[in-house]
Amino acid sequence: MLKIKTFTFNMFGVNTYIVWNPDTREAAIIDPGMINEDEQLALDRFIKNNNLTVKQLINTHMHVDHIFGDIYVKNKYGVDVKACPDDSFLGERAAAQCRMFGLPESISMVTIDHKLQHGDTIEIGGEKVEVLGVPGHSPGSIVLYFPQSKWAITGDVIFKSSIGRTDLVGGNHHQLIDGIRNKVLTLPGDTIVYPGHGDPTTIDREERHNPFV
Repeated sequence: MLKIKTFTFNMFGVNTYIVWNPDTREAAIIDPGMINEDEQLALDRFIKNNNLTVKQLINTHMHVDHIFGDIYVKNKYGVDVKACPDDSFLGERAAAQCRMFGLPESISMVTIDHKLQHGDTIEIGGEKVEVLGVPGHSPGSIVLYFPQSKWAITGDVIFKSSIGRTDLVGGNHHQLIDGIRNKVLTLPGDTIVYPGHGDPTTIDREERHNPFV
């Protein structure tokens, strides 16, 4: 079974995940949100101390708070950016996103190197991971479902007792709710949900108690 480590980075409190195989030490970094040197060092220190080999960089979506660290990770560890191409325009407009939130333009354009689409199956640390396309928060929002480990890394699709905002460019409230109901809440109830912000939850809890769905 894979292991997972959560970091909470930047002023938006983004959850950055490192997922790895404890036997092979192969790892994936999901949504690297590091915005400064201290956060980069925290990530690097964990990787070094646990003797991990970073093999993949995956974005659940391309809003700027989730891609602050993409270029750093790509250059340091020699990995491609994997994400849904429907969010390509957001990566290309990274600096404009910064301006929209009143941030310094400290992030370069992020280009998707490897396209992930709904229905794809990838491997992380030797475990098969299902890619679920759940647009609505952004056009290219994806959920990564780990059947063997019984996790779902959901980005900003769904949170504990909440859902992703839909008032940004490309957002669609009806589309998001429909995707959550038909693609996320249909996962096994004991699946642990690791969201893009906030605390973990479970599918069963959200199905019973999330007021938005």
